[in-house]
Amino acid sequence: MRLRSRVFSIIGFLAAFSYAKAYEQPGKPTVFALNVAVLEKNKNSINAKDPSIFAAYKQLIKDADKALQFGPVSVMEKKNDPPSGNKHDYMSLAPYFWPDPTKPDGLPYIRKDGQTNPEVQDYKDKEYLPKLCESVYALGLAYYFSGEKMYAEHAANLLRVWFLDTATRMNPNLNYGQAIKGINAGRGAGMIDTRHFVKLIDGIGLIQDSKAWKKEDQEGMKKWFGDFLEWMQTSKNGMDEMNAPNNHGAWYDAQRLSLALFIGNNELARKIVANATERLDVQMDDKGRFPKEMERTISLHYTVFAMEAFFNIAQMSDKLGVDFWNQTTASGKSLKKAFDAVSPYLMQENKWEGQQIKEFEVEEGYVLLIQGAGHFNCKKCTGAVKTMAGDKAERLRINLLY
Repeated sequence: MRLRSRVFSIIGFLAAFSYAKAYEQPGKPTVFALNVAVLEKNKNSINAKDPSIFAAYKQLIKDADKALQFGPVSVMEKKNDPPSGNKHDYMSLAPYFWPDPTKPDGLPYIRKDGQTNPEVQDYKDKEYLPKLCESVYALGLAYYFSGEKMYAEHAANLLRVWFLDTATRMNPNLNYGQAIKGINAGRGAGMIDTRHFVKLIDGIGLIQDSKAWKKEDQEGMKKWFGDFLEWMQTSKNGMDEMNAPNNHGAWYDAQRLSLALFIGNNELARKIVANATERLDVQMDDKGRFPKEMERTISLHYTVFAMEAFFNIAQMSDKLGVDFWNQTTASGKSLKKAFDAVSPYLMQENKWEGQQIKEFEVEEGYVLLIQGAGHFNCKKCTGAVKTMAGDKAERLRINLLY
């Protein structure tokens, strides 16, 4: 009996050791700007070592391994206090505003559109937040596709430090976003800084079933984003951004929609989609252009930037059973019309006639082209991306997501 008992003990130990060493097996994630069915299909392809997608997976793992070295970071690290005196409040400077050389103190700052003032780097919040969101997103994807728990663990730690831990958390407001010295302490345009929340929320959904992410973490993030959404829809800065007639307004709706879906307020989400439809109707002209973006010194960049917001809204609208992709507004505007107008420039078939004081980075258009291939039957789009990306084409993350 002793020998039998000892054998069973050894077997039990080995089973426990094997379980501890085994990868976690993530289930179906809760994502909004990503397509679950596509993720599942590509995960199966990765498990089968499909060469058409494996290079992109290996690149993702490299990106996630790099993200393991990032942070944790917090709003407490900035050198300068915001006007509230509370470092928990996020603060950034407007990137295109510079000291006035004709004034002894440089105040008030003056605008140089498309030219970034290096002084913005003194406020680390603006530097850290997009890196945080991208890191959580990459770590979440790596966890989902690989099952390696270390990616979920680090993503969870990054989220807790920035959003949840009382000693380091960011207050759920942007009262001091994109301040212009000598003019204001913050403005509605600062909300463009948090557009990365769309990715962050999907990152959370990708790790939600990990043992590293607790029920109280999920509830804490729902509370934080619920409070932030309330601030968005009631504060002066939030209302100013809601009424913005350009890419800022579109990104406001994209953020708002992501937050509403995350906290489970589908009624509000539907209202946001309806508002975004009206916004598209107003912001686009009859030729499929966005006049407010065409006024900019880097007009192709801002045209793509605005469309990216609307494409995110369309992707998230699918979760509500709303086909924003193929909607036509009251005056005949649609995403397809916008895509048809800009895609020849993204594929470098035509030369952009608008102002562009900086060279347009073709990578900015890849996601639009790939989504255009899927939703608008653009037969040339995928091949154009492969040609422009060259030897990087097989490693592009979009191969895993669309």
